[in-house]
Amino acid sequence: MATTSEFKKTFGQHIQRRYSDHIKKEIVRKIEKNQLTVLEASRDYQISRYSIYKWVYKYSSLYKKGHRQIIEPMSSSKQIKVLKDRIKELEQIVGIKQIELDFLNKVIEIAEEDLGIDIKKKAGSKPSYGSGKTKKK
Repeated sequence: MATTSEFKKTFGQHIQRRYSDHIKKEIVRKIEKNQLTVLEASRDYQISRYSIYKWVYKYSSLYKKGHRQIIEPMSSSKQIKVLKDRIKELEQIVGIKQIELDFLNKVIEIAEEDLGIDIKKKAGSKPSYGSGKTKKK
């Protein structure tokens, strides 16, 4: 059975990993193009944010150490995806409304033919104000 001191030694140890310059530059390139944030890269590749920031300062042409910049804005690709999803949703709503409008126009057209009366208002007609004049008491 392991003693407490042995357990603490194994628990506190970190795995030492080395990444090639190619991998580091690829991650930095994705961050520069706003395809990935530092936090996302840290989670996806299981790398500390500190290490990623070191790589960014070393390999990036946009972000240099000593300049105050926000590295993690909401990526433009994510904004574009959100906006495209919203456009798709609105187009579906417009399509549904157009189908409803076409249906109602057809119902009015059929009712006019069956009943022999004009239901639709014509462009030049005067508006009606209720059922007529009412007597004052």
